[in-house]
Amino acid sequence: MNKEWGLRGFHMRFGSHEDVDALKRVITEALMPMGVNVLILEVNTNFQFSSHPEVSGGTLTRQDARELSALCREGGIRLIPLFDCLGHQGWGGARNSLLRAHPEFDETPHVSTDAKWPDFYCPSWCPSHPDVNALVFDLMDELVDAFEADALHVGMDEVFAIADEGCPRCRGKNKAELFAKAANDYYEHVVRKRGLQMLMWADRLIDSEGLGYSEWEGDIYGIWPAVDLIPKDIVLCDWHYDKLDAYPSVGHLLDKGFTVWPSSWKTPEAALDFFDQSVRQAEERGALARMPGMLVTGWNATGAKLVTALFGEGDLGEDEGDIAGIARTLGIVMERLRKAGE
Repeated sequence: MNKEWGLRGFHMRFGSHEDVDALKRVITEALMPMGVNVLILEVNTNFQFSSHPEVSGGTLTRQDARELSALCREGGIRLIPLFDCLGHQGWGGARNSLLRAHPEFDETPHVSTDAKWPDFYCPSWCPSHPDVNALVFDLMDELVDAFEADALHVGMDEVFAIADEGCPRCRGKNKAELFAKAANDYYEHVVRKRGLQMLMWADRLIDSEGLGYSEWEGDIYGIWPAVDLIPKDIVLCDWHYDKLDAYPSVGHLLDKGFTVWPSSWKTPEAALDFFDQSVRQAEERGALARMPGMLVTGWNATGAKLVTALFGEGDLGEDEGDIAGIARTLGIVMERLRKAGE
């Protein structure tokens, strides 16, 4: 079809000063020629924060952010920082730098630091704590200002620990309402106060059983009704990484009035199938304007690993993160989006 896809994106976690030069090369020699026009850098707490230095968990600096932002602007790429909110504040029972510095914000303080899946997935901060948002908003503001960004991705994926019975503030609360309150708090700050665009992952807003998804791609804990309790101008990144028979969440979220940005990972066949089915669902609803392209996620990628995968320099070894697959998927998806616009 003849359509100019407005959002041709790549996402990766990033928080290393030492990896900046490699990422700059990826931006100039790969992303720009491919036609990528949005780069989402998931920084989280991997930044040298000045507002709350005790939270700093990485080596990325404000100067690094400014240089990356300027480079992207020169090449027509919109750089959007991602700060993962609520969930994913560590892995297993291990807490990230935010919860280690501020254990009072831990939703599940009773969970041992050596807990492992399937007993426990990952910690959340407590959305009901009266002081958590003030700190979080300072961190958001610092990232937005450092990257000179006009949008912020607030994450919120794979939240399992919410309204925990061990939290004196959250126990007994409705999980959907609590999740929606958190999202609405972030919206109030990001969109209404700062005048920015807000993006988030869509998985917790999807009824896993009703729409036929796994507990990762959809929610099984009663959070999903929050989809009707948050503003419709939040861009929802709907991620599905395997080739499925159908992806009904795209049409469902479009029917709700959201802009839906389909998000893939490391398998070209799955990514293209997801994209084509998303286009079809959007066309059937006359909603192509709210299905603006595709985001390719780069989980486990670094600038240095991408240099190897994209340019054939060095050796990825066993490549447990399938960085080679990410690189292939990114190239193939961007080519499909380019051809669709011709």
